Amino acid sequence: MEHTKIEQSNQDYRALGYSEDLLPKGPQERDWGIFNYITVWMGAVHNIMSYMTVAGFFILGLSVNQVFLAIMLSALIVSAGYALNGYSASKYGIPFAILLRDSFGVKGSIIPALCRGLVAGVVFFGTTTVVGAQSLNVLFSRFIPNYMSIGGDFNIFGLDVPTMISYGILWLVTVLLFLGGMDMLTVFGKYSSPIVYIFIIGAAIWAINIAGGIGPILEYKPSATMESPLVFIACVSALVSNWAGPVVNIADYTHRAKSPKAMIYGLSIGMIGSYLLFAITCISLIAGTEIAFGQPIFNIVDAIDKIQNPFSVVVLILALNVGATAFVVFGNLLPSGLQMTTLFPKVFTVKSAGVLTAVIGTIILPWKLVSSTETLFFFYSFIGSMFGPIVGIMLSSFFIERKRHLNLSMLYVEEGKNGAYKSGYNIIACIVLLISFLLPMSGAFLKGVPFLVKLNDFAFFSGLIMSFILYTVLYKFNQQSVHNSVENKVGV
Repeated sequence: MEHTKIEQSNQDYRALGYSEDLLPKGPQERDWGIFNYITVWMGAVHNIMSYMTVAGFFILGLSVNQVFLAIMLSALIVSAGYALNGYSASKYGIPFAILLRDSFGVKGSIIPALCRGLVAGVVFFGTTTVVGAQSLNVLFSRFIPNYMSIGGDFNIFGLDVPTMISYGILWLVTVLLFLGGMDMLTVFGKYSSPIVYIFIIGAAIWAINIAGGIGPILEYKPSATMESPLVFIACVSALVSNWAGPVVNIADYTHRAKSPKAMIYGLSIGMIGSYLLFAITCISLIAGTEIAFGQPIFNIVDAIDKIQNPFSVVVLILALNVGATAFVVFGNLLPSGLQMTTLFPKVFTVKSAGVLTAVIGTIILPWKLVSSTETLFFFYSFIGSMFGPIVGIMLSSFFIERKRHLNLSMLYVEEGKNGAYKSGYNIIACIVLLISFLLPMSGAFLKGVPFLVKLNDFAFFSGLIMSFILYTVLYKFNQQSVHNSVENKVGV
């Protein structure tokens, strides 16, 4: 009976022009169990950007114990974000693009969709790819004499010729993998995680060995001292911001869950378990190399470059790039393609939108964003200020306003119709989003206002908490064309 009702509803939605990717998933299509969710981010956790972020924690004065605690606390927060923001999709089987309509309106959903699909996709693609290119420089230098001297002092907007070459190669490999389609991505995702884990464990063992054992690493003291406990919170916020994008659009994965429990258990086990290994490896590499070589190393690739064995350097850099590529493809190009196709179906396909993301991700000069700890944390404050409010509004809308019930007939509407909101915009949500973004982000520029500076330091948390509270207080002022309190049983 349930299957028949779902199929009939989907036939109605198809008649309105909705593609198969956007339709609610029926029981036979919900094929992701606990193991699928455990493994979905396992390889992607070990990406170079995350390692650089944690290296910045030591520069800011966090101790080994504090860094470990910050990493594991981040894992718990991200896992909670996945479970809470992924619940509605796992219950109704609807993807992120449609789910946004409930929180922001049929037309208003364009705003957060662009933020997640294009803006964040562009920035994360560019920054992750340029860091990967820098790691390839180390790799090529081992086998090509004077590789880093190619082009002399010539550069374009600060990017030297060797890094241009490495960037071009990695850009092409990433885009071709993405264009290979879901079959290739499925194979890549299946085999990339074990490869990454084998060599990451090897890197941790090497780092512990050159440091003289685990004891010296545990006793390691950074050269700086943490100025305030608030710095610790800012570090947690930065690492959470690294995963803020997938937290926002986790519905694109959880709408295929066999049950909400499968999603909750799988994502939590996978993220916490992966971050435990990440914490051990990251701390070992950063502290171990400084103990062994006498200097702090911000870029994890520079730490790997200290390894004398060329084979070890090759496999470690390739492993980290496999993780980074998985993060870019699954966490950025694919969501970007899905969102842009949903918003502009006559203009884009998933593949063309993904390629456009990669092109713009280069035009923004991403190497400028990862040039130092300061620029990297500015980047995270921008992402956190943007994504925290989106998540806060979505959570308040579903759990407080809707009381965990959705009316799918107000989301799957005929072209030109506005759904639950008269104008097609949830005006309250749009206003709350703007306020909750501007206040934390303004702290990056108005350094003379301590309150705003602190909001910026904890951008993701500030935006999420502020938007959740504001929307919870103000949603009753929404002007809806119909009462959206009747549940459509499709997919439940």
